[in-house]
Amino acid sequence: MMLTDTDPRVLAHINLFAVLGALPALAAHAPEAAAILAAVDRPTVVRLRVRGMAETPLLFTDGAITAGGAGKREAVLLLRSPAHLNAMVDGAAQPLPLTGLAGLRFLTRVFAPMTDLLGRYLKPSDEDLADPAFRATSARLTLHVAIAAVAQVANTDRSGRFSAAHIPDGQIGVEVGDGIGLRLHARDHALTFDPAPASSPARAALAFRDLDVAGDVLAGRASALACLSDGRLAMRGFIPMIDNVSRILDRVGHYLGD
Repeated sequence: MMLTDTDPRVLAHINLFAVLGALPALAAHAPEAAAILAAVDRPTVVRLRVRGMAETPLLFTDGAITAGGAGKREAVLLLRSPAHLNAMVDGAAQPLPLTGLAGLRFLTRVFAPMTDLLGRYLKPSDEDLADPAFRATSARLTLHVAIAAVAQVANTDRSGRFSAAHIPDGQIGVEVGDGIGLRLHARDHALTFDPAPASSPARAALAFRDLDVAGDVLAGRASALACLSDGRLAMRGFIPMIDNVSRILDRVGHYLGD
């Protein structure tokens, strides 16, 4: 596999666990989400079932989305294959809903608008980016997706697994300013994503000066090397861990940039 090749199954893992996995963060940080979630009349679990992949339940309540959990109502979205999931995320295909009329109303009034809102934040227009508050939330969600995708690429992509094989056990912190922290757990050369700050001290950390820098680097609007040179981006701790995570992050860019 060439370094620029992408694997549809890897992309499906990114879409399922990193992109759609950012819906809880969207509910927590996007001001528009509250009005959409106000339509949730009872706790509802959406189960995304993709043939050959782990099921991912999301619990929707009035005001929040959480991973897992049990609700009074369930709506199952069936995807025939990883390629079907990828096409759904691209807006080129529809899942097969397995639910009653109330569940269908929930999917059209809540789930679909929330995924549309997520797409707007992850692929913002120039007009959206002119709003500082929108730009900050967009950068936060982009960071969440990108770091979650690092774990998926590290565990499922051929090139990603090669880099992960050189990462020893420990926590890798990803920090933005003084208030935002995410982490990756490395164990036995596999990575898991945790949307919480690294416990002190992380074995290695990558620190962005602020959300603008994080958003610009992850969206390709700024060079990570240039940001390292002028101090907008910093590394500390066991640098080989960060170096290999950066290589995986570059692979993430090939998938999310397609």
